[in-house]
Amino acid sequence: MADVARLAGVGMGTVSRALNNSPGVAEATRKRVLEVAEQLAYVVSPEASKLRPGTTGRVAVVVPHIARWFFAEMLEGVEAALREAGLDVLLYHVGGAEDRREFFQRLPARRKVDAVVAVAFPVTAAEQQRLELMGVHIVASGGQMASYPYVCIDDAEAARKAVGHLIFLGHRRIGMIAAVDPDEPGWPATLGRSEGYYQALASAGLVPEPELVRTVNWGGNEGAEAMSQLLALPAPPTAVYAHSDEVALGAIRTIRRAGLRVPEDISVIGIDDHPLAELTDLTTVHQSVRDQGLRAGRMVVALINGREAELSFTAPTELVIRRTTAPPSR
Repeated sequence: MADVARLAGVGMGTVSRALNNSPGVAEATRKRVLEVAEQLAYVVSPEASKLRPGTTGRVAVVVPHIARWFFAEMLEGVEAALREAGLDVLLYHVGGAEDRREFFQRLPARRKVDAVVAVAFPVTAAEQQRLELMGVHIVASGGQMASYPYVCIDDAEAARKAVGHLIFLGHRRIGMIAAVDPDEPGWPATLGRSEGYYQALASAGLVPEPELVRTVNWGGNEGAEAMSQLLALPAPPTAVYAHSDEVALGAIRTIRRAGLRVPEDISVIGIDDHPLAELTDLTTVHQSVRDQGLRAGRMVVALINGREAELSFTAPTELVIRRTTAPPSR
């Protein structure tokens, strides 16, 4: 705007009024300002112009993973909402323990943003203190984090839907492949999805059998290995609930390589509704990850602009029955 004002020979206030078609500007002056703005390819973002005075127009988005589907989908939703509001995104990838330590160590110096969006990772008490030193809005997308505004699903409820479906089909010996992120051992999704498994069994009067539970790192190959261990039991489960679709697909590969059929011999169900779930006919519990990102981004925009904002939202989940679950074989 300063460049436009200088080349047009007017003040910045005149440039602002001319570009916004406000009264009090002579037609010849308005025309000159518009011509200079066009030459400089300068445009005013109608949304950015609505930001409160003193804001930077930038939001930091912190993610522990970029390549994984869930995080990329969530990031796409957050970015779309912020872009729609004329806000720029500063992306911080904290992929490992050292990246994370360095990020939070330098965090208070990064006062060049109006808000921080943490995508699906919990913070320690010390990290929470570092965040609060920034004095900006903080929103958790894809999980609850301390007492900050958040958007997430009820992971325990999603697990109850998955295991409840297997129980409804008549399964009583149900295995669980629990998946943990080695970099995020306290990730709420892991805790909730295990909790829901035990709740569903208890509701049906079933006693948990520790030998039917395997805990592995998040991933398809890890799910395949866990399934090998379950098949090696003297009495393998008739159905398996996996914490994620990637883990479930790994389990299915092991079952088929062992000469068994899905779902005729063993049923398998996951959570998330990963894009591959539909292609492979996997029964799962659907969550709309991108929509959660959009909602979190819009929550940030409202907070920055001082508008009333919804400070918590639990997105719905839905059981999607496909071809990997069936009643147990007689």
